[in-house]
Amino acid sequence: MSSIDAVGIDTTNGSSSVFRSPLRTAGVARHTAEFGFELRTCRWAERAWPLESASDDRAIVVARQLGTKRRRWDTIVLECDPVGLRERARFGSDRLDSNLLHVVSNAPAEWTYYRDCLPHPGYPWRYVREAIHEADSRDILETRKSGNRIEIRRKWPYPDWLDRIVAIENKPDLDASAARALSSQLEYDVAIGLADEVWVATRETGDAVEPALFEGLPVEAGILTLEPETLTAEVEWYPRTLSADEPGTRILERPDGGQRDGSAARFEYVDPAVKADKRLAIAERAYERGWRSFVDTMRPDCRHFQLRAQDGVQLQPHCADKRRCQTAAECSGNCPAFEPEPPVWRTRGWPIEGGPGKRCQQLLADRRRRRRPGQDSSR
Repeated sequence: MSSIDAVGIDTTNGSSSVFRSPLRTAGVARHTAEFGFELRTCRWAERAWPLESASDDRAIVVARQLGTKRRRWDTIVLECDPVGLRERARFGSDRLDSNLLHVVSNAPAEWTYYRDCLPHPGYPWRYVREAIHEADSRDILETRKSGNRIEIRRKWPYPDWLDRIVAIENKPDLDASAARALSSQLEYDVAIGLADEVWVATRETGDAVEPALFEGLPVEAGILTLEPETLTAEVEWYPRTLSADEPGTRILERPDGGQRDGSAARFEYVDPAVKADKRLAIAERAYERGWRSFVDTMRPDCRHFQLRAQDGVQLQPHCADKRRCQTAAECSGNCPAFEPEPPVWRTRGWPIEGGPGKRCQQLLADRRRRRRPGQDSSR
């Protein structure tokens, strides 16, 4: 006999579903535990950030696994101007890449030949024309032809919506070896100053002095202890605000001769304008993806894929075959236990178009959309 849960998804025989029951966390591999901890950190940040009440008027966007080709952060918190964030929604839910940003942020209020109003991009103009056509197709820019010349006019000014970027590294079990591996990454973050703050989030131990304070982490990085079950956190060490609007230092190569190696590291300076462009590109990707996009790299069309509600609200992936939260690497078509959803789940009057897997994706997309003020929930 089948049963239907609160969101209308069949919960019989291990089908893809949303359960309102706690996740099993005992006896899981370290990388799996880190993945679940990362999702809980994102949920905590979405609820509790900013930490200081004086900044409560800021809007918050949380994302995960974003950065640059040289550095990827576990969790990113964007502190945004509320009005600017709502105006950003006019440009759609998809990100604007660097080419599109170049066009929409410099587009004039009156019809103008595009080469006369846009700064030289530093690359061939044909890529600018491609970006103009893409912006027109996305209905975020107006274009017309005057003879054989393309003229453009902005629909809205691109808002100054990003205030600060906060980067968080998640290490639920921060032992000495993990701290050594993390230390060089944090030193890179501090030197380049791409984020305004960098933090390390670790699991609360309950000791009088948290062990993370004894590890050799840069003093500029903050330390946060999180209890993932109750989503309570304590600041053990406050970070130093980094100079995001000043030149940064990119560390290219470090001495590798051990502690007695006194040779100099190789580095290069990063111009503030380059940093500003990179920060905005990261923010655009975070705006598009959020942190609930983990389902995009999993197989929700597997009959064992489920979403389970931790603390009665947060939806996390759960594998009925493994009987635990699975990672994106595990949840793939190469998994030995992968079984496509039976076609009958998508037919014969199934209440959700596309089957349970599609419904899981829709649930997460709807929740992500609700965290973006100004986006039409029907889009």
